[in-house]
Amino acid sequence: MLRIATANINGIRAAHRRGFGDWLATRGCDVVTLQEVRCPVDALPEGAFGDYQVAYDAGSIAGRNGVAVLTRSPAAAVRSWSVPDPDRALPRTLRRHVDEGRYVEVELADVPLTVASLYLPKGGLPAHLQDPKRMREAPDGGARYQRKMEFMAGFARYLAAARKAAAARGREFLLTGDLNVAHSRLDVANWRRSNQVEGFLPEERAWLDAQLSPRTLVDVVRRLHPDVEGPYSWWSWLGQAYAKDAGWRIDYHLATPALARSAVSAVVDREHAGVRLSDHAPVVVDYAF
Repeated sequence: MLRIATANINGIRAAHRRGFGDWLATRGCDVVTLQEVRCPVDALPEGAFGDYQVAYDAGSIAGRNGVAVLTRSPAAAVRSWSVPDPDRALPRTLRRHVDEGRYVEVELADVPLTVASLYLPKGGLPAHLQDPKRMREAPDGGARYQRKMEFMAGFARYLAAARKAAAARGREFLLTGDLNVAHSRLDVANWRRSNQVEGFLPEERAWLDAQLSPRTLVDVVRRLHPDVEGPYSWWSWLGQAYAKDAGWRIDYHLATPALARSAVSAVVDREHAGVRLSDHAPVVVDYAF
């Protein structure tokens, strides 16, 4: 059995104060992928990742982003956008993101599997939906929206290349992480109010839909929980969203078909020892692989 978790920890130092270290030491995961680690290497807490081997791209933006893949044994290969890959060119629309700490992947040494961690930009609203009276951030004329859409267009090409490269090496492929997109009505508690909210825009949902098919990538959690509302993986810190389980499912395991078929359970660790580790929660899947 192979246990793989993904978690947006919203800052490794804050997560450790809430008990992340104990969760990591006791959850029994073989692979853990992280997003928003938000910490340069030289400022990581002592023993930040326990006994795991670490592939880490912190990025260069202070206090933001940062992705990692933790494994029990050293990886056979590691790739991130901050190090040019002669075998896989970045699409033009991704080149502006190479120093942001948004993607890292590893080839596991003891299993024919490549695992990637992605933190996709949150984005914003297109200009025609921006209403200053309803926005927490100042209107930007759709700049954040456009940046996210360009990222997604480039990443679709990059993802297809990564999946095919893994297959050429006789490996399955698993994309995990915070995609900042909820795919369907089952993935947002208050979906009627969210049709004009970033992360649930029709064009964002269509993009995610285009990445999934029985021949390419499968949404593992939805495969195991086909008719369930959620299970949600993000809740606002504000109000009663968490208490009422009024969340979003935006943290994913997207697996090649054979790997997806081997998944036997998928759970969301809403809290550890009664404490939320982040505004997101780890999504843990067991694969009989």
